[in-house]
Amino acid sequence: MEVGLPSRSSDTLFGHPRGLTVLFLTQMWAEFSFFGLQAMLVYYMTQQLGLSQAKSSLAYGAYGAAAFFSPFFGGMIADRWLGRTRSVVLGGILMMLGHFAMAFAPLLFPALVLVAAGNGLFLPPLAVQVSHLYADDDPRKATAFSAYYMGSNLGGFLAPLICGSLGELLGWHWGFAAAGIGMLIGLIIYRAGRRLLPPEPARPAGSHMATDAKLTRMDRQNLRTLFVVVAAVILFRIGYEQSGNVVALWIENQTDRSVSLFGHRTEVPATWFQAVNSLLIIGLTPLLMKFWRRPAAHPDNRTLLRRMSLGCVVASLGMIVMVAAAAVQSATAGQVGMGWVMAYLILLTLGELLVIPFGLTLVGTLSPVQMAGMAMGAWYIAKFIGSLLAGILGAFWESIPATSFFAIGAAAVLAGAGVLYLLSVWAGEPSEADAGNMLAPST
Repeated sequence: MEVGLPSRSSDTLFGHPRGLTVLFLTQMWAEFSFFGLQAMLVYYMTQQLGLSQAKSSLAYGAYGAAAFFSPFFGGMIADRWLGRTRSVVLGGILMMLGHFAMAFAPLLFPALVLVAAGNGLFLPPLAVQVSHLYADDDPRKATAFSAYYMGSNLGGFLAPLICGSLGELLGWHWGFAAAGIGMLIGLIIYRAGRRLLPPEPARPAGSHMATDAKLTRMDRQNLRTLFVVVAAVILFRIGYEQSGNVVALWIENQTDRSVSLFGHRTEVPATWFQAVNSLLIIGLTPLLMKFWRRPAAHPDNRTLLRRMSLGCVVASLGMIVMVAAAAVQSATAGQVGMGWVMAYLILLTLGELLVIPFGLTLVGTLSPVQMAGMAMGAWYIAKFIGSLLAGILGAFWESIPATSFFAIGAAAVLAGAGVLYLLSVWAGEPSEADAGNMLAPST
């Protein structure tokens, strides 16, 4: 296990090193670009390009799968050849070019390939740098990924409002161009703040990067634990990824989005609902970080697994809300109120805040240093497989009842909760050897 670097600079963000601010802002603008494209993609394919719903859902799922399968190989490339900094910069450039290319309809699929490949190079080394801002025994490490994840969602919140509005009101190419500019801003911030980030790991003699050291028995045990965690998160993702796919279509077609403003009826743009999840994360994360910093809330790895299990249960309740909404819509044969989808998004977000940041914390803690980037890439394999399965499931949206569709998603997420809880039981009480690796929140 690599011992991270304790910060030698003043703290500026929730009591964390200034390097976290750089990574926070870099990830924020990267996610602005990524979610800007995602918010528009299904609508662009169905409305502008004239693709069917089934083909659009498959394309959406395949793109999302590729974008989060590539990090496994991107992490490997960063570990062995490019190093973390060059991998982040090259990945950001590829994503920026892909977003600009999306402004031209004939370049749809080449553009998506560029974004997916760039995402693979960009994500793992950036996330690894968060973990390595801290020494292994630094209590702030437990909440670092919550702050980092909030930065991701700040970009995700702004993206539908800016890129989505430009796309719907002025033309899709304007929205895609705005996404590309966001990625450019992120690259500028990263390069400007590079001196505040951890240095590249030392290269052993005769090695490209620090990948030749032997794995210990503890390393292999940790990797097995991470494998099971990834499998559980795949089940979570099957339900979760529908929020940008068929739920987006549900919002457009089955949800009454009309509101009264100053005596006039107006309709809330469908893309704006994709900002709700990120807005909730921005608002709830500081509260959760404060709660987890309590002296009584010291989380070992078993506790983190149980928090993730609870998160899956809460997210599954959101899917059950959509089962009820679909039943009401079927009975009335009309649109249903926005309250249903808002309740779904609130529960989904609460679940997400227990699953994703704590999962990232586990990966950063348990990953062997010689394959930290690849292990972080493996975390994104869960999103790859989950997105792919969600896309395949989405292709049946018009051929099976909506109640059954959402029930399948709820069942998958509940199964993930069961896997994580059983893993926490199997982990048992932490041993003395593990005690030094406990993640204790700051007090």
